Amino acid sequence: NQLRALVTGTTDKSLYADCDFVIEAVFEEVGVKQAVFGEIEKIVAEDAILATNTSSLSVEEIGSKLAHPERLVGFHFFNPVAVMPLIEIVKTPVTTESALSTAFVVAKGLGKNAVLTADAPGFVVNRLLAKVMGEAARAVYEGTPVADVEKAFAPLGLPMGPFQLIDLVGWKVAAHVQDTMVHAFPDRFYANQNFHRLAELPEVVDKDKGGRVTGFTKAAQKIVKDAAGSTPASADTILRRVQDGLAQEIKLMLDEGVVPEVEDIDLCLILGAGWPFIDGGASPYLDRKGASERAFGDTFHHPVIRGIGG
Repeated sequence: NQLRALVTGTTDKSLYADCDFVIEAVFEEVGVKQAVFGEIEKIVAEDAILATNTSSLSVEEIGSKLAHPERLVGFHFFNPVAVMPLIEIVKTPVTTESALSTAFVVAKGLGKNAVLTADAPGFVVNRLLAKVMGEAARAVYEGTPVADVEKAFAPLGLPMGPFQLIDLVGWKVAAHVQDTMVHAFPDRFYANQNFHRLAELPEVVDKDKGGRVTGFTKAAQKIVKDAAGSTPASADTILRRVQDGLAQEIKLMLDEGVVPEVEDIDLCLILGAGWPFIDGGASPYLDRKGASERAFGDTFHHPVIRGIGG
């Protein structure tokens, strides 16, 4: 009750004048976010920190119209916000150390674990989840039934299959993330033009009583049917493609300096995507499955970290 008493709601932006830390969480469009910050910056104090909850957009671009872009940080929560323990704190080339340190203090006060990332498309978690979602979509458009695709991803041990995850995150959000990744890395990420058409439907997938995806709704089937091929991929093929794709992307992220160490990526996937803790993280798992060797001819760890199952 004491905490609730500290929370108030308002549509009067002038009341933000004494705020020290402002978090924006509007729709994933750069122009919308720039407009919001343009209003807020004129109201808050010069030493107030501005934070964007963007899931994949360039934080630097969002702040490009600010008078003081150095006080803007990325502050990316994960759904459901009350449960997921991770915040990705994103640094732009001009973000000040004081802004970053304040963001870390706020994250700690919220009971979250914070990981610092560079301002790269998708940051850490969504860049890799976009790889997972893209491979799932690719398999469907090859002609693989949705339920079979969901089952093919089961060995990864994630809390839910790719289409169940998309349905939780929201199809419009997922479509925008895929657009961001395909625009940035068109040779490595898959997105189908029908993604946005599906996102306009009230329901895209059917589920059983346990919440597991069993297939597309009739409306979604009409959209997918004409574009889908007739050469379904096997479960082994789908799993191998996503394993190799994840290994390649993680290696590239390290080469680009998105985070300093592979352990940062493992932590992000455990806390932000529910990667099984028992695996020791994605990178040890990919090493053990041979995906790292196939993707870049080496392993992330020397020697390879053996899991409980070997």
